[in-house]
Amino acid sequence: MVRLNNLCNLRNLRMGLISALGLGPREHIAIVGGGGKTSLCFALAEELMRAGRRIITTTTTKVRHREANRAPCVVFCPSGSAFHEDVKEGLKRDGHVFVAQRLLESGKVEGITRTMADSLFLDLQVDHVIMEADGAAGKPVKAPAAHEPVIPSSATMVIAVMGLEAMGKPFDSEIVFRPGLFGEITGLEDGETITPAALARVFQSPNGFFKGSPDSARKVAFLNKLDLLADDQGAKALALLLLRDPHAPVERVVMGSLLRKEYVGIEEFKN
Repeated sequence: MVRLNNLCNLRNLRMGLISALGLGPREHIAIVGGGGKTSLCFALAEELMRAGRRIITTTTTKVRHREANRAPCVVFCPSGSAFHEDVKEGLKRDGHVFVAQRLLESGKVEGITRTMADSLFLDLQVDHVIMEADGAAGKPVKAPAAHEPVIPSSATMVIAVMGLEAMGKPFDSEIVFRPGLFGEITGLEDGETITPAALARVFQSPNGFFKGSPDSARKVAFLNKLDLLADDQGAKALALLLLRDPHAPVERVVMGSLLRKEYVGIEEFKN
């Protein structure tokens, strides 16, 4: 794990996702926010498979069917159905199963309930459950509505994803999903510049990314699309704000690019 005071250029550092995130041998991971949740879900599943782990990917919201099909096996389990045997068979055969309730006419798949997610993690012999726990309509940053995120009680880690391309842009609905709620949390007005301090508030606020997370779950900030920034200064400033605030929930920051498969994890800052 890297300390910020040892960093000269973040782009020169490389580590895998398992190491950058600090994953243990068995985790129930909920992924929230915007700017790359689905990409992170499957990139992590692929790396875990290469490490010989058995993985379930899923969602408590909705994802496109083609995204679910990125897993080698998809199991549909209508609410109340006995689905464990189908999931076990898929895990034994393929090592990675995407679990959803049903295929919708919209072309999306309906996600599972909190109770079903807890059952998958607690009752099956699976190493990792990785789930998307909210939506962002493809925007790099968001604020959660009252009904989200939907995070199971057995989650051991909550990863809040943000697209760094939002930094330095004017605050508007092209960049931010649910801009009204985002403005309430950050104090920004329409058209004002989205600063590292404003973005930090969405991670730190009780109404922000980690709302509804189990107290015992480790909280990680994943700052994606570092490759879109001209330099690293804004990303470093945001990481400092997140990890130097003793009241902030974030215990680890991962920065990098899912597109380029380049990551660095930062856990502790020292003067």
